[in-house]
Amino acid sequence: MIQLREIMTPVNECLSHKSTLYQAIEIMKRKKWNIVPVINQAGCLVGVFTRSILYQMVLDSRELHTPIGAYMRTDVVAFPVDTPYSIIEKVVENSNVGSGVVLDEEKRPIGLITTTDIVLTLLRTSYSLREQLEAILATSQLGAVMTDEKNQVIFMNARFCDMLGCADEEMIKQNIQDVIPGIHTTELKEMEHDIHRRLKIGSHSTIVRLSKYKTVKGQEGFIALFQNISEVERMAEELESVKRWKTLLQTVIDKAYDGIVMINKKGSISFLSPSLIELFELDKSQAIHQPIDELLPQLGLTRVVKSGLADISDFMEVNGIQYIVHRIPVLQNQQVVGAIGKIMFRQLQEVRERFKRFDSHESKNNMVKQQQRQSESSRFTFDEIITGDYQMEKLIRSVSKAAKGRSTILIRGESGTGKELFAHAIHSLSPRDEKPFVTVNCAAIPEHLLESEFFGYDEGAFTGAKHKGKVGKFDLAHGGTLFLDEVGDMSLPLQAKLLRVLQEGEFYRVGGTDRIHVDVRIISATNRPLEDMAEKGTFREDLFYRLNVISFEIPPLRLRKGDILLLCDLFIKDLNKINGTSITGMDPEAERVMLGYEWPGNVRELRNVLERAMVFAESGKIQLDDLPDYVLKKTPLPSSQPPVLQQNLLNKAEQDVIQLALQKTNGNKSKAAGLLGISRSVLYEKLKKYQTKCP
Repeated sequence: MIQLREIMTPVNECLSHKSTLYQAIEIMKRKKWNIVPVINQAGCLVGVFTRSILYQMVLDSRELHTPIGAYMRTDVVAFPVDTPYSIIEKVVENSNVGSGVVLDEEKRPIGLITTTDIVLTLLRTSYSLREQLEAILATSQLGAVMTDEKNQVIFMNARFCDMLGCADEEMIKQNIQDVIPGIHTTELKEMEHDIHRRLKIGSHSTIVRLSKYKTVKGQEGFIALFQNISEVERMAEELESVKRWKTLLQTVIDKAYDGIVMINKKGSISFLSPSLIELFELDKSQAIHQPIDELLPQLGLTRVVKSGLADISDFMEVNGIQYIVHRIPVLQNQQVVGAIGKIMFRQLQEVRERFKRFDSHESKNNMVKQQQRQSESSRFTFDEIITGDYQMEKLIRSVSKAAKGRSTILIRGESGTGKELFAHAIHSLSPRDEKPFVTVNCAAIPEHLLESEFFGYDEGAFTGAKHKGKVGKFDLAHGGTLFLDEVGDMSLPLQAKLLRVLQEGEFYRVGGTDRIHVDVRIISATNRPLEDMAEKGTFREDLFYRLNVISFEIPPLRLRKGDILLLCDLFIKDLNKINGTSITGMDPEAERVMLGYEWPGNVRELRNVLERAMVFAESGKIQLDDLPDYVLKKTPLPSSQPPVLQQNLLNKAEQDVIQLALQKTNGNKSKAAGLLGISRSVLYEKLKKYQTKCP
């Protein structure tokens, strides 16, 4: 509502009936007023002196000192200060003076009101209302279009332009039918009430409300308001999908053999399945919202809420029916908000029988696997070579390429670095992977037996020979791979015969006269310096070059300490299965010692140390005292290093392990947590700590 004080021009000077023409002219000139109020001695309004009166007195040749009392107008248009704006507008519009005087409660002039004041106020109000209207439309997300009496667009807001995908200047003066498809001329002519309709505007689904309004010319125009319902439709689809899933889930729960109960964080029952109600003979209406420990304390669900760990109960019984309870915590934002109890009681005897058959089948599978391990075949692949070291990963990529060819490969490395593991992996990736993989440890077999092991012997070849002779390793490896471990320990005479096989692809059995042709790929391994041995004459130079077609060296564990904790986690899981232990990890001080030790025996020594420590460990984690004395003596104690350096070394190793796990699982955090043997919440904390990103 417009207030009169907001429109009027304040008055702080007035005339009296004794005031002179000069005084009136001086006030009008200084204040730029067209009228000046005239007051009595009490200050109350008695008339006005106008510009037209001034002109008349000048035309009458009145002196400047002439009093104005005889000329002032007494038919004054005056308004109390609390007069409504609508009344002022009509009075001023019909007044010949075109101006009015505003009076206070005591009838004293306090302001002037003119037609100009009203027009300016109307303009300001119109602009304000327009801004408010546009703000309302913008906030409401409504699209708006307005036409004139010729159905031509005279306004459209920004929201409608966004819907239509155009600028407003492109649509102004166009017919509304061209702007809004689906609205027809005949429909506009016959329109008596507002129209509500669904329309497609651009890519948006909308509800349009089309209304009439009176233009300034008194004719009819149209206003169209558009509500975008695309989001509403999407939400409705999602809601419908949720309803379908809820119905399906409820059906599954109702028909499930297992009984299901759900409790909230406070231990109150929030859901019971029909089968559970039937098993425990409960009244559902009375059971809901009751404390689980009062109604079904034997289920033990509240302790799962406290611990956050799932578990399974022993066999229990109710009304002669045996059952077991699977207790599962319910997590939300990594916080326990309740628990679910799954009660399994139907056909438990059949489940037991299934488990018996499964155990029997598993035993048979283990026997088969054991037999396969004992047979002449490779047992490992490159996927089983665990590392987080860049150089090792680069080496694996190079060896993988070499594995696919036919060339002879020489594997170098210190004892315990995994040379045999690489040999198995090379064969598994080669075109010969379905053929035999035969291993000969040149250092473990007595020298006088090596030749017969390699080439076999015929019947009666020497005293003590088997009646039907023996097939050698080359025969067994025909079409496949022969792995010569510790090849540097082979005698010179045998080296000569081996060279012939490599060059000619044929050999003679011990005591035999027939040439045996073979197709064998040779992979050899050694921890000895064959180049130096060749120079000294203890290893044939020509054989060395024959074996050294493709050569690579496995770095020792001390040069890739980032792999130590990674291998520890792997070995702990493996040894837990083998030895029946339940070790979950290592104490931080023990980890620091493991990282500080040089590991001359490499991976083999690491596994042996872990196995010993796990046997002696008295808690769930390997402590410092569980490690062998020789390891502790050769490693600086944690206290001898600055704590910051110790922690940095441990953090770097842990970070490398986490990064490798994420790479192995293609960024899947749940799988990475399982691979690392930790919970997802712990993994998230460590990712945040190290600011590790997914690969």
